[in-house]
Amino acid sequence: MKVVVVLPTYNEAENVGRLIHALQAPFERTGHDCAILVVDDRSPDGTAGIVREAQRRHPNVHLLEGERRGLGAAYIRGMRHALRELKADVVFEMDADFSHDPDDVPRLLKALEDGADFVIGSRYVEGGSIPAEWAPQRRAISRWGNRFARYIAGLSPVRDCTAGFRAIRGNLLRDIDLDHLHVQGYAFQIALLYEARLQGARIAEVPVHFVDRTAGESKLGMKDLVEFGLNVWWLRLRSSATFGKFLLVGGSGVVVNLGVFTLLLNAGVGKFIASPIAIEVSVVSNFLLNNYWTFRERKSTQRVRVKGLKFNVVSLLALALSYGTFVVLSHAFPEWPPQLSQFLGIVPATVVNYVLNSYWTFQKAPPAERRRHRRRR
Repeated sequence: MKVVVVLPTYNEAENVGRLIHALQAPFERTGHDCAILVVDDRSPDGTAGIVREAQRRHPNVHLLEGERRGLGAAYIRGMRHALRELKADVVFEMDADFSHDPDDVPRLLKALEDGADFVIGSRYVEGGSIPAEWAPQRRAISRWGNRFARYIAGLSPVRDCTAGFRAIRGNLLRDIDLDHLHVQGYAFQIALLYEARLQGARIAEVPVHFVDRTAGESKLGMKDLVEFGLNVWWLRLRSSATFGKFLLVGGSGVVVNLGVFTLLLNAGVGKFIASPIAIEVSVVSNFLLNNYWTFRERKSTQRVRVKGLKFNVVSLLALALSYGTFVVLSHAFPEWPPQLSQFLGIVPATVVNYVLNSYWTFQKAPPAERRRHRRRR
């Protein structure tokens, strides 16, 4: 595999040369073709010059320069270059200040080889750690900032959402529209993780010991913290938007169901025949809207007709539940208007429809399956 470690730098002259040298031995242990891509934001301290000097000794070192626009912008620029120009099969994110141990690179790569698509060097799983010398305030900011991202942005299965040490399959990154992330600073970390989860990536966390830099200065500023907080809430709104679309489709299905049911009653069709017909019409309507609107961003290898068949199987279960509820209520409360019994039968059927269709019919295909599907086409 071609492995590219992307190192964003700004005023890292004291670290970058040493880190380039320190990565060479771990690279050899991986058995893969490993390279380093330094993405420098025109550092005034001579960082780029040190990288050029390192290129004379290490042919696997590359330099990409650009204007300073933040960590996220540098990573996006670097990842594009790694994928398009260097033909990377795996892209690493890594800090240039020795906060991440170069000897951990083979461990993260091994997790990818074992089947993961997105591997995080995690501080917050068993075996991982943050610096013991951190003040209580800094510990609280780190832990609660991470929890904020986990629970507000809906990333809770992941323990370390804000980690900057990661190994990612190139094909997964190619499936993500990096320009769509709309982040420039440290918020890039959660934005990319969120998109990876939307793509159905298999995420693994490998424990690492995070250490403080001993040379140079941190680039984290108030602007980054503000962008981070705003982006977390934006991701929450995005996930809520899918649920909102589902509710709108469900509401339209209720209108279709009751409308068709009433039309059939007015046409003289018996209520016990009109009910399942109205349910089936609304099910078809819901499928089309959910497939082409609500869940259209979920990449799947299934043909529409296969999803339609699965949707119909779920619909039969929902129909049985809805119709059964309708029959029970009609016999138990014959004085009720039939539309009321029909409406109450819709409620449990809607729950069943959402759960089964969301996690079965419209389930995202894992990246590996999508790659196999593309090769077959």
